[in-house]
Amino acid sequence: MEADIPPLIALENVQFAPEATPVLRDISLRASERRIAIVGRNGSGKTSLARIIAGLVLPDEGRVRIAGVDVGKDRRAALKVVGVLFQNPDHQIIFPTVEEEIGFGLTQLGQSKAEAARNVTAILERFGKSHWARAAIHRLSQGQRQLVCLMAVLAMRPKVILLDEPFAGLDIPTSLHLERVLDGIDATLLQITHDPATVQHYDRVVWLDEGSIRQQGAPAVVLPAFTAAMTELGGVDDLSDLAG
Repeated sequence: MEADIPPLIALENVQFAPEATPVLRDISLRASERRIAIVGRNGSGKTSLARIIAGLVLPDEGRVRIAGVDVGKDRRAALKVVGVLFQNPDHQIIFPTVEEEIGFGLTQLGQSKAEAARNVTAILERFGKSHWARAAIHRLSQGQRQLVCLMAVLAMRPKVILLDEPFAGLDIPTSLHLERVLDGIDATLLQITHDPATVQHYDRVVWLDEGSIRQQGAPAVVLPAFTAAMTELGGVDDLSDLAG
């Protein structure tokens, strides 16, 4: 029965309070839609939640399962089900050339060097970037480095791709190109953003406010409420009230 099928993304009573400072409070979420957004202002806990969903940080309480995998306890299995595209590509790039960067994750999955090399070639060909294989990453633009990171994630074929403010710092043409690429990806996208314009076409929006889920549902319902609240907050004259 359909009701018995576990959700792709399952968070149960997640709490996170580094250095005794509450950041996430009792977050529960069950979702299987193909395009899910988590919106919120700066300081709402979005990035912390993203890192917990990716298994990079353990919650103080609660459980996170992606495609049935407890991502905080089984890192090898987590690599197979969830990939991450960070806001700043330099925060995840660790190798000097494109082929080395893409190939690293594949070897972490247990692929042989030969198999990883074949898959690197395949993903570069898919994007028409075969000539990038031995390119020095530091010579690429930020948008090009972001594409390298995305290719590295896609090569690992995760079920969920977590996007943490993927358009931040990109110019308009590069953002539009990246958006077209993301729209064509055959995987569930979970985008963390403060910009409602980038997720209007998504299936579900979750509004995170001060570490808790304030509202969730269809974009046509949640985004106007979120935008109205942010507009009202922006009308406050005291800048100390805007810190977040």
